[in-house]
Amino acid sequence: MTAAPRDDLARRIAGEITLSDDPGATLRKWRTDFDISQTALAEQLDVSSSVVSDYESGRRESPGIGVIRRMVEALLDIDEARGGSRIRQYARVLSAGFESDIVQDLREYPTSIPLDSFYDAIGATPIVDGDQDRISGHTVINSIQAITRLSSEEFYRLYGQSTSRALLFTGVTRGESPLVAMRVVTPTPNAVILHGLTEDELWEHAPSLATIDGFALAVTNRDLDEMLEDLRKLP
Repeated sequence: MTAAPRDDLARRIAGEITLSDDPGATLRKWRTDFDISQTALAEQLDVSSSVVSDYESGRRESPGIGVIRRMVEALLDIDEARGGSRIRQYARVLSAGFESDIVQDLREYPTSIPLDSFYDAIGATPIVDGDQDRISGHTVINSIQAITRLSSEEFYRLYGQSTSRALLFTGVTRGESPLVAMRVVTPTPNAVILHGLTEDELWEHAPSLATIDGFALAVTNRDLDEMLEDLRKLP
């Protein structure tokens, strides 16, 4: 793995922990985002797991920048030893200019794949067929954060390199906001997937809006972490 994405990510994580009002909680957030246990991190640092636990809980004085850098490097070392999937995921998001709490994953595929394959990976229920049945990438978006924090111009960047993609909005309750947002975005993506609800809970006007704008619409209620893990297995 090239040094630049890792180094950029290391600086980003270390800065976020250092500037946080609760450094321990922020450290815990990144550790769990990387799916690394306290024990595994402690072993990488050659300390007892209670040291990591004490930092995260605030029982130990907030770590200095040197300790934070060691912890961040340990997280990245563990991920690299596992294949580096988390580093690549965050590097893609950061290179697109988004905060990781807005865009949770952004991928471009080497070749287009059938939309049905994407649905299978995330356990989606199709609601409306779109004009296109293949995608060349996907973007996973925290719906509330995106809608409240992104300008219309920034919204276009969610498409990455191509509109031939699926936009997957997480944390959706009924689907009004993402579907209305799609009305002001031109061109539209090939597919929109709403995460966090069932077909019965979907806003009644969502299917008709998707049909008007020509994109496929689906819903999924899978566990978010498991879904993101399965998305990493796509080509």
